[in-house]
Amino acid sequence: MASIMDFLKTDNFLVVMSVLVILLIIGFIIMIIKLSSINKKYKTFMKKLGNGENIEEDLENYIYRVERVEKENNQIRNLIDSLDSNMENCIQKIGMVRYNAFKDTGSNLSFALALLDEHNNGVVFNGIYSREMSNIYAKPVEKGQSKYTVSEEEKEAIQMAVDSKEMYKVKEK
Repeated sequence: MASIMDFLKTDNFLVVMSVLVILLIIGFIIMIIKLSSINKKYKTFMKKLGNGENIEEDLENYIYRVERVEKENNQIRNLIDSLDSNMENCIQKIGMVRYNAFKDTGSNLSFALALLDEHNNGVVFNGIYSREMSNIYAKPVEKGQSKYTVSEEEKEAIQMAVDSKEMYKVKEK
């Protein structure tokens, strides 16, 4: 251990260290020159590949646009999900029955119309036409049933709407 300490104190050690430092500096300068040359060749290659334009800038612009489109797509997906959840409460099922309420009137001018959402909630309208007057009644419908007394035509219109599978059907008696 003492011999190493003696060597570190000599001028020879300083000379060796100076030579090493100079070699490292020369190596560092050579690496900078090679890196600069490689960087220049890369830029030339990218320009040739991009038909005179810098393809690197084109790629960066393309990546930026792709990221922007992905963000917009996520916003659109969120909007669609919101609309889908709102659609459950919109009228999706319709059932309509036309009928003669009275024997003396023709042409099936009376009607029962059921308007239901995805959960079979909504309203049933009954329009009764006679020669002297016309009346329309509305009754709420929850889960395909009304807590009020409904006529045979109203029951049929509700059932048509429930069974419609989101298709609109009209039936005449």
